[in-house]
Amino acid sequence: MTNWSDPLQPSRDKKLLRKQLQAERQALPDRLRRAAHLQEVLRVWLVARRETMIGGYWPIKGEFDPLPALYRWSEVDANRRIGLPVIDRHSKQLHFHVWYPGCPMEDDAYGIPKPKDTAQFEPQLLLVPCVGYGPNGFRLGYGGGFYDRTLAALKPRPYAVGVGYAHGFIPWLKPEPHDVPLDAILNEEGVAWQRHS
Repeated sequence: MTNWSDPLQPSRDKKLLRKQLQAERQALPDRLRRAAHLQEVLRVWLVARRETMIGGYWPIKGEFDPLPALYRWSEVDANRRIGLPVIDRHSKQLHFHVWYPGCPMEDDAYGIPKPKDTAQFEPQLLLVPCVGYGPNGFRLGYGGGFYDRTLAALKPRPYAVGVGYAHGFIPWLKPEPHDVPLDAILNEEGVAWQRHS
């Protein structure tokens, strides 16, 4: 039996590392407590932001769920919009469509819920789920490259914020040539990293 308080040495093979971090995340005995702390961190962090259109994501595989914090953020001002990603099959980029609690949803090609027939918009701030993350704002995702392609293509580029749990920090993580760094990373302990202007 694995003792999750003493995790295995992370694999240097990224494919294996992704699987290892996902399994570890889903087995965290205190994941609900961590999620509650990260909800608070995100809500407090958003208070100082001026953006009115934020792209979020629908959580899968034990990811942190940002939608409660985003919904609380949106209640303050009727002009604030939340969007969820919809994958463009041809460009392999993400487009964001308005989401609100109770809006009609349908599964995308990967079985992930997406808004059905809501307006598309360009996010000014983008929350990006992290399987893992390393120094200087680089993240480890699921390997599809959707967020990297999207961030490289969007003009103006939205402020990109990674969210994930502290267990996912990999100090030796090195970027691939196509990896686009994030502007900040939040975890349940606070701001884990932020680009200096």
